[in-house]
Amino acid sequence: MNATEIRFLQAVKASLQNQAVTWTDELPPQDWIALFRLADVHRVLPMVYEAVYRSPAARSADPQMLQSMKRRTMQAVMLQTRKTSEFLRLSEHLAQAGITPCVVKGIVCRSLYPKPDCRMSSDEDVLIPPEQFRLCHEALLAYGMTPCEPEQGLDAAYEVSYAKPGSPLYIELHKSLFPPDSQAYGEFNRFFAGAADRMTGLTVQGTAITTMGYTDHLLYLLCHAFKHFLHSGFGVRQVCDIALFANTYGAQIDWQWLLQCCQEIHAEQFAAALFRIGQKYFTFDPEQACYPEPWRRIRVDEAAMLEDMLASGIYGGASMSRKHSSNMTLDAVSAGKRGKKAKGTVLKSLFPAPDKLERRYPYLKKHPYLVPAAWADRILKYRKEIGRDNQAMESVRIGNRRIELLRQYGIIEK
Repeated sequence: MNATEIRFLQAVKASLQNQAVTWTDELPPQDWIALFRLADVHRVLPMVYEAVYRSPAARSADPQMLQSMKRRTMQAVMLQTRKTSEFLRLSEHLAQAGITPCVVKGIVCRSLYPKPDCRMSSDEDVLIPPEQFRLCHEALLAYGMTPCEPEQGLDAAYEVSYAKPGSPLYIELHKSLFPPDSQAYGEFNRFFAGAADRMTGLTVQGTAITTMGYTDHLLYLLCHAFKHFLHSGFGVRQVCDIALFANTYGAQIDWQWLLQCCQEIHAEQFAAALFRIGQKYFTFDPEQACYPEPWRRIRVDEAAMLEDMLASGIYGGASMSRKHSSNMTLDAVSAGKRGKKAKGTVLKSLFPAPDKLERRYPYLKKHPYLVPAAWADRILKYRKEIGRDNQAMESVRIGNRRIELLRQYGIIEK
């Protein structure tokens, strides 16, 4: 790790403890810029700013730069406050309509932070029983929400996104937590088949919401991070969520069942690495979380995972090269499930299999013969996205490096 990454991790940890960093050294302007840029890539700028602006080191920083970061932090926090209030009002509206949505991630995780609205969320994820989906859709329309993709088939889609004109509220309504047709992680849904019978309640700002049981929710947080790792990476925020959740609810978590589920999808080393990162760099406390011996015995070197996490940014979006490399890693996982070896090539980065194109090009489900047209459109968009940080060969280099990570952590065979 370089000096900026070390300071970044220190600032995030201080934020989780509702403290300020104790840096005393005078940092040159480029170091402050690099720190805030990294915080921005990971979408934790308010957390980092809150942790550093009162430090002795900040007294020698450029006042205009700090003022700019303060303004951006205040804007982000106010926006998140609006989102939270709007979502809680929507929750009450759905409850009055007789709908029992299960809220996951987002507001549930934010409630664990010392300053919840400093932990930004782009959307709120809601899981709904399939038989209530149409009723929930109508209730959302009545509230003023509109589908983000009006042409999307509601019955076939496993997830539908909604936005509200004039409001920052954005909802992802799920029939299942993961796309069932995904070769790489569609099978994760089986772990949550009975989750509706294990749900629990949570009160946020006086509003009651329903969420998954503690073991289910921690498993989902791990599976969600794992899914993004299989794509192009996960960011620091997901590890923070997992660390805080485990610390808060560890005594009520069935750790043995959690380990069994992770082993079934070859994610036990991945999960153990996240907990190790949480313990070394954030606030995960194995004793407080009742982290049991079988988990502690898993031998794993978290250094490579940490490096990839820092480079990935939020959900692996640090660069378009990294995003495009996900075609290679997903293909490697799918190949492994079929008993084949992973092969990283430019073609697989640029031309994913037809079934992987259907989400971006829904018309392929009805008209599969239009796959060449979809590929052509993808190439045109890819060329527009290409810049200094995004070359085809860079995507391949990232993809091949990350395929080696999959092997290192036992996700695919060596």
